[in-house]
Amino acid sequence: MPKVSLSPAGLEVGTHRIHPAWGMVAMASIMWPTSSTVRFATSMLVPYLEDPDGAYGWNYGLIGFGFTLQWLLAGLLGPAVGWMGDRYGFRRVMAGGAFLFIAGMMLTGTMTHWWQFWLYFGVLLAGSIAAFQVAMVAGVSIWFKKQLGVAMGIMQAAMGLGTAVAAGLVYVLYNQFGLTWTFWLPGIIGGAILLLGTRYFRNEPAAIGLRPFGAEEGEPIRRPMAIETAKIRTRVFLKQAQRTSAFWNLIGIHFWGCAGHNIILVFLIAMVEKELSIGMGLAIYITLTVISAITRFTAPVVADRTGSKGAMGVCFALQTFPVLILLVAHEPWTFFLFAVLFGVGLGGEMTVFPIINRQYYGDAPTGTAYGWQMLGSGFGMALGPLAGGLLWYATDEYTSSVILAFALSLIGVISIIFLPTTARHQVPNWEEALPPEIRALG
Repeated sequence: MPKVSLSPAGLEVGTHRIHPAWGMVAMASIMWPTSSTVRFATSMLVPYLEDPDGAYGWNYGLIGFGFTLQWLLAGLLGPAVGWMGDRYGFRRVMAGGAFLFIAGMMLTGTMTHWWQFWLYFGVLLAGSIAAFQVAMVAGVSIWFKKQLGVAMGIMQAAMGLGTAVAAGLVYVLYNQFGLTWTFWLPGIIGGAILLLGTRYFRNEPAAIGLRPFGAEEGEPIRRPMAIETAKIRTRVFLKQAQRTSAFWNLIGIHFWGCAGHNIILVFLIAMVEKELSIGMGLAIYITLTVISAITRFTAPVVADRTGSKGAMGVCFALQTFPVLILLVAHEPWTFFLFAVLFGVGLGGEMTVFPIINRQYYGDAPTGTAYGWQMLGSGFGMALGPLAGGLLWYATDEYTSSVILAFALSLIGVISIIFLPTTARHQVPNWEEALPPEIRALG
């Protein structure tokens, strides 16, 4: 049996040495789906929460606002989470997120009124999701000079597969044990996983005396950055980046794309249930998420090697135009066709952002910039279901919601055209604006 070493300074399996950066990816690939798939999987419960003859009987507007509130707050917290991670370390941020996850899941399992759904699911879990969706991605990015696309692809694929598993788990738990254990069981087990993973996560390679993966052998190992130094670097970089059109356009692109696709993600099962059944809706939703897992892996890899703008444009188009199929879908095969095409686009829509940040900004402290982009994402994910739910409620059919989803995503496609090329950095000389004593530290 080969000897295995789990030393933080270097993982070893037999004679093969594995850079700890891949250990961070492995941990993130477990922790990120654990903390975040609940927001998508809960859409499985929408038909039950809306059923007038069921235990809740909430309308689509009330239900949609619960999702809206969660995404809105998660987005609003994005810049703050990135700011704290860049200054104080992403590990501390994730630890706080783990406790919020446990509290939110346990309390959501006790809800009986719509205002509790808004508070427990919409507010508490929003804090946890923000902590992990920003800190996890930005924290892992620091560990790589090369192969960042592969690292992000692995994490994103795990997220996609985790969503498929979570949707099936929610369906089984709810039908077998009811609402309480639908949230309590994942809350207890998931919370333990998050706390354990956070304990072993490292903020940067320098914390254990290493270079990032792919760094040149002769490159000096940077000392762990003091908090005050990190604050100054982050503030100076952000000020420089905000002077570029790309900084603001990326926020807008994330808004339009997320507003469009989250209408579909929240209400797809309910749409299929109107035409077919909840069971068929679950099968179609799982198909979509499994397909998206493939492009969640491939899109960052392709973007890393060929440029992010083109990869992002293709993925946005594939999550936009297939939405029109839902206007004529009545048979199972048409819904499955939609799920495959939309899944391909969805998988690459969000996953390219960490790569385009690296291509635009190099090794700058991009946690705060990514947090701003997640602000756009959060607002889009929030307002999409709210508008879609209200339209469905007002018209008593989902056609107008589908048209809105198409229109919002189309604006995102058009916005990508105006992004600059990723062949050159947007603020290549930003460090020249640093105080001399900070530049001297490297």
